[in-house]
Amino acid sequence: MASPKADTDKPKNKMRSPSKQSLKQRFKSKKDDHLLPKFKNKKPASNQNSFKLQKDDLQHTNKSEFRKEGKVVKHATKPIARSEILLPEEVGFLEAGKGESTADITQVEIKSSVDITSATKQFDLSLQFGPYALNYLRNGRKMLIGGRMGHIAAFDWVTKDLTCEMNVMESVHDVAWLHNETMFAVAQKDWTYIYDNQGIEIHCIKKLNNVLKMEFLPYHFLLATTNDRGTLSWLDVSMGKMVQRTHTHLGRLDVLCQNPSNAVLCCGHSKGTVSMWTPNFVSPVLKMLCHTQPVRSVAIDQTGRYMATSSVDSSVKIWDLRTYNCLQSYKLAAGASNLAFSQRGLLAVSLGNIVEVYKDICTKTVHQPYLKHFVGNSISGLKFCPYEDVLGVGHARGMCSMLVPGAGEPNFDALEANPFQTKSQRTEAEVKSLLEKIQPELITLDPFELGEVNRQAVLEKFEEKTKYMFVKPPKVDLKPRKNSKTVNKFRIKQRLQQERQKKHSMVANEIKQSLVRDTVAPRKPESKPSVLDRFKTKTTKK
Repeated sequence: MASPKADTDKPKNKMRSPSKQSLKQRFKSKKDDHLLPKFKNKKPASNQNSFKLQKDDLQHTNKSEFRKEGKVVKHATKPIARSEILLPEEVGFLEAGKGESTADITQVEIKSSVDITSATKQFDLSLQFGPYALNYLRNGRKMLIGGRMGHIAAFDWVTKDLTCEMNVMESVHDVAWLHNETMFAVAQKDWTYIYDNQGIEIHCIKKLNNVLKMEFLPYHFLLATTNDRGTLSWLDVSMGKMVQRTHTHLGRLDVLCQNPSNAVLCCGHSKGTVSMWTPNFVSPVLKMLCHTQPVRSVAIDQTGRYMATSSVDSSVKIWDLRTYNCLQSYKLAAGASNLAFSQRGLLAVSLGNIVEVYKDICTKTVHQPYLKHFVGNSISGLKFCPYEDVLGVGHARGMCSMLVPGAGEPNFDALEANPFQTKSQRTEAEVKSLLEKIQPELITLDPFELGEVNRQAVLEKFEEKTKYMFVKPPKVDLKPRKNSKTVNKFRIKQRLQQERQKKHSMVANEIKQSLVRDTVAPRKPESKPSVLDRFKTKTTKK
């Protein structure tokens, strides 16, 4: 039998026409593409990331909607997976198991479970010149400690390289880094001293005497100090000029902290009040009654929204600085002598020789601490290290560094504070910060007032102008000053004026007399004078 004709007549190389279904699919894909973000240099998305995002988004959808949303989810997960390189690092906290608490986890267990680099950040220094005050650099790289018996040391706490160490042979009350690691300030027994990174004394500021606490304002280059006589001072370290020196009349000032958002200083007092100060006013810009007993410590978080205060009556309160209301009130086992906020909002509290760290204490009611650490000696200072999950604790026998997971900010701005900056970058950052220095007159309680118009002052000026616009100017009586030159000028001017008046009066009198003669008698013809007229008497002459 012959083969069918249709099979032999068809050409082999002829291309098929696209089906209707494929055209519809192409049209739909092109139609949905304009809704998605376009990338010039597209990075190939990993199948693992896109599958993970597809699974999370599609597990809640119904079977009827699966076909409709399937293509949209598929196209949306690819650009999200490509942009994962831009996502910041996430903060990691400790998570306890069922029926357990993170407060029971010790530092030994945390140190044994983390990597080697993080484990070296937990250490203890046993010293004999305590109690110690400590301070971290803004980028979190260097550490400065000062013992009450005169011991001062600056070192890189990560690599344990010692920068300088000395003993000033007198009491040290507080230490503070200045704008970078080249200089630091030390509040000693009588005066305040400035040292360089080699331990050489640069300045001795005798105006800042008997200082108890210090705070450095990095954007204003101001060193703020308080002393035992209730004096609050602001010193501009870039020019060496005393900006303001105010006597508070509130007794001994041993509680001081700064608000990082507006550079306002907060002082705690013995009557349970907290006062806020700026260098532009002699009186406090705000005064709050926080406790019924003396205030022992004050701390403000990085955002400037929340303030924590502790008192002698073992109470800790959280305040909202936007409304000045009390958000939370806690009663602890003992009075908290030191408070410190981390960059992520964790609050560290010192209770005698125990350190407790609380998580989400400002937004929630917390019933137990996040971490607890037994130091063994009375604690004299608490400071969180910037950009690190580390809490520095100063005590009577030295200092220790404890690991607090989730305390530091994981993403740093290299133009703001760079922990890995070189020497050239440090000089450039110093020059830039000096050029962008904020003047102390701009320190206000509400920083948003600087961008607004002072409507009341403008209206007062306008009313003053309109009030005196149509009033005649008063006659000003010029009087000579007590100066020889001005007095001589005034006398000469007065003499010339009198002579002019006399001449004017004489001319006027002559004119009047001539008019009277012409009207009374006719004028006789004048005779020529003779030589014998000089022998005549006056009567005969008339």
